[in-house]
Amino acid sequence: MRIPSGCAIAAIMDRSGKRHDGSDILRSIALMHDRSNGLGGGFAAYGIYPEYASLYAFHIMYEHDQARRETEAYLDTFFMSEKQERIPTQPVASIKNPPDIWRYFAAPHPMRLAASGLDEAEYAMEHVFHINSAIDGAFVASSGKNMGVFKGVGYPEDIGEFYRITDYAGWAWTAHGRFPTNTPGWWGGAHPFTLLNWSVVHNGEISSYDANRRYVEQFGYDCTLQTDTEVITYLVDLLARRHGLSQELAAHIMTAPSWEAIDAMDPRDAAFETALRATYGSALVNGPFSIIVGSEEGLLALNDRLKLRALMAAEKGSMVYLASEQAAIEVVCPDAERMRAVGGGEPFVVQLDSVAKAKATAAGQVNEPRNAPLRHEVGVLPDRHLLRKEA
Repeated sequence: MRIPSGCAIAAIMDRSGKRHDGSDILRSIALMHDRSNGLGGGFAAYGIYPEYASLYAFHIMYEHDQARRETEAYLDTFFMSEKQERIPTQPVASIKNPPDIWRYFAAPHPMRLAASGLDEAEYAMEHVFHINSAIDGAFVASSGKNMGVFKGVGYPEDIGEFYRITDYAGWAWTAHGRFPTNTPGWWGGAHPFTLLNWSVVHNGEISSYDANRRYVEQFGYDCTLQTDTEVITYLVDLLARRHGLSQELAAHIMTAPSWEAIDAMDPRDAAFETALRATYGSALVNGPFSIIVGSEEGLLALNDRLKLRALMAAEKGSMVYLASEQAAIEVVCPDAERMRAVGGGEPFVVQLDSVAKAKATAAGQVNEPRNAPLRHEVGVLPDRHLLRKEA
């Protein structure tokens, strides 16, 4: 049976940076049990490794011991590992034949990093892609700093129990319950999908996948994981990290207005939007979707332009809540305030207070955890806000 509204996504973040354990995100995603079918569940958590905050935390799944030996030999060649261990798990009746799951806290080997000519992030990304594509039976589930992903085949509440996520404390959590429609259920294919500090949970289908995939592959991203969600992760990394755009503008590019809407705009705004479409036309994401993107700065939530997938947001003090269903927010915060639906094609951005303060000081802007104004930081396209002030 095809479930058009299948998959559940949720997120909880404390803007103050205060850490909380995984019990609330577990309750939130468990309430939406019927939106998934047991073929994938997972969690991303930020701030969980403060004692290793400067090191990459590689979470790696192994199908067999040979894969682990090859991967560890590879990591020892290109990284300097401070600690490595199996990720603690516990038996759960519904979780069958899990892989061997390890974590490694490591820094790039300084001499090899210098010889590569790459910056640290590009260096780490290159080696993550190598492990996933060249070492049989090994998969890097996450590769960021002071964050980690815990995912697998099962209902999300069972996956959370398996990984003992209530033992961790982080300032932001995202969660996913999967109902795959076009792709298989396998441990690496569960959400969140990650690259470096980015994590993405997604409900929907990307009908523009082939165009998006061909576009990101021009920049060295390998789309080998049998799911359309993977390409969203790479688009965000390309636009926000490599091209230096704000997350708001990256989201706007992925949900850009139609040509008909552009034609109806003020000529100055139309010039800006036309330049974006001409430059980043292949980064436009089509199809019904809602996504939540996690990063070291905070959360970004985004719906497709036509709002074909549900996504709700609410706040309470310094806490921000996102979920596919309002009930999934109210189960953990019954008195949540400003409950509303995230608008179609309108990026909902919430940042850590420390990040927001630093950016506001640098740019003279005030952060809001919702629909922040678009900013373009590179300077190769017209600045719509300056043009409006001139008008």
